[in-house]
Amino acid sequence: MEIQNELAKVEFKNREYLINHISYDREMAFYQSIGNGDMEEMKRLFMPLNVEGFGKLSDNPLRNLKYHLIITVAMITRYVIEAGLEMEAAYNLSDIYIQKVDLCRDEESVRKIHAELCEAYVKRMQACKKRKLYSKPVSQCIDFIYDNLHDKITLDDLAKAACVSTSYISKLFHSEVGITIAQYIQKKRVEAAKNLLVFTEYSVSDISNYLQFSTESYFISVFRKFTGVTPKKYREVHYRSNLPHNSEEE
Repeated sequence: MEIQNELAKVEFKNREYLINHISYDREMAFYQSIGNGDMEEMKRLFMPLNVEGFGKLSDNPLRNLKYHLIITVAMITRYVIEAGLEMEAAYNLSDIYIQKVDLCRDEESVRKIHAELCEAYVKRMQACKKRKLYSKPVSQCIDFIYDNLHDKITLDDLAKAACVSTSYISKLFHSEVGITIAQYIQKKRVEAAKNLLVFTEYSVSDISNYLQFSTESYFISVFRKFTGVTPKKYREVHYRSNLPHNSEEE
């Protein structure tokens, strides 16, 4: 009965002060635009978190925004998984942004992250839909590579995952993706390394080992080939700049 009484009070207060939540149809259309990878439609439907209609989850304005953004991230994550994004990739992105939200010390930082994460998910879905244009064997290889970046990946492993011969998958992959399998694996490992450098405090050596580079010096060489800088320099430039504005701890 207690929760029923609370609900009645909230409904009365909302009617009294003409407080309405945003349109359900508009909200669902917004999530759908992200799942579709439609950047233009997403921006058209995008509503800043400080507008009326999002409800009150906390008396603290900053905490209220954080709660709403975490809910938004959870909803978007489920939509993009349903639309075909790898579950692990979707949840990893969700974890990264929730951690960034948790570090925010002002409302403007939360709003900036809101816009940033919506675009990030749309871009992921655009890449996901582009990948679906690949043949089934190539898509199976890409999935296998994504799931096993921290393990040694051989051509035999990929051929078995795609149920084809090594020579066939090698030629097909290069034809459809435009680069060799080895180059693609390197590229994806460098992308993973960039995230680890920006969002974790693992050492360059640890990241090199985790992503199966034979030596740290080889990892540095490959990383510089793709990014133009060393892992250490990349972290120096991007690590703090990717944290939300952080005022002095109270």
